[in-house]
Amino acid sequence: MTDCIFCKIAAGELPSTKVYEDDEILGFRDLYPVAPVHVLFIPKKHFANLGEATAGNQALLGKMLLVIGREAAGLGLTEGYRIVSNCGESAGQSVGHFHLHVMGGVDMMWPPG
Repeated sequence: MTDCIFCKIAAGELPSTKVYEDDEILGFRDLYPVAPVHVLFIPKKHFANLGEATAGNQALLGKMLLVIGREAAGLGLTEGYRIVSNCGESAGQSVGHFHLHVMGGVDMMWPPG
């Protein structure tokens, strides 16, 4: 999509602090982190959210989870981490391109205490 900020980041048209990249997936640091480690993993192929994913996205979605699992230790997330996907504006999705938030580096127990 020509107006999608994540498509532009994936294409190298906008800068990002990359932590992972292959031919299908890009991982980069969130500009507005809510945890000491907050990385976004996106598919380079555009689809808005899980509601728009098709059977053709199945292998890519699985690969994204495997990549996150492999990359977590290198990000310093040896004590655990949270993976979040917001699906739709009412759920807090602010960019209409599927992405996974990987957050950690702090106690993320819920509910707190």
